[in-house]
Amino acid sequence: MKRYSGKTLEDCLAQATKDTGLEAEALRYTKTEEKTGFLGMGTLVTIEVTGPEDVMSFVQDYLETYFRNIEVEVNVMVKQEAEGFSVMLDAENNAILIGKAGQTLQAINTVVRGAVNSHFKGKFNVLVDINNYKQDRYEKVKALADRVARSVLRSKTTATLDPLPNDERKVIHQYLSEMPHIKTESIGEGNQRRLKIVYDKNKN
Repeated sequence: MKRYSGKTLEDCLAQATKDTGLEAEALRYTKTEEKTGFLGMGTLVTIEVTGPEDVMSFVQDYLETYFRNIEVEVNVMVKQEAEGFSVMLDAENNAILIGKAGQTLQAINTVVRGAVNSHFKGKFNVLVDINNYKQDRYEKVKALADRVARSVLRSKTTATLDPLPNDERKVIHQYLSEMPHIKTESIGEGNQRRLKIVYDKNKN
């Protein structure tokens, strides 16, 4: 993370935009210090700006340390994507890291996102995958959603899917958002959160 200091927050952001080439609205920053001098003289504001390389380095170190501590040899590769960051793991036995129905991998995702968001005091989109398990899973839930949605269109009767993790519900929300006369709603709490696929005659 880089620090910038100036008389005002706008001064700090101007320095950061010049340095990073990003618009002020695209910067992720935390105000770490704000001093007000006598009669406004000597005012100082300091911010810390988080760049993509900071997030990638943190995730790399976090996962490598974690797996080293539990004595599991895992190759960790972190990349920046258009919508966030992707992490690909590869171990001698990937099935153990994936777990039954992907539950262990889902837990790893939850822990990593929580660590990143807590450390950088923001919300970052980080997806951890193993041997493209998540991407394959996304294709399967989209195919399921497509079949159910077409059934809802024919019957005009609401259908409710089994509980799904947040990221898989999001994939279905996005996938069905363009389908005429179909809308999705989330219901339930915690690990019982699920999706309703609803017929809506007014949606084009």
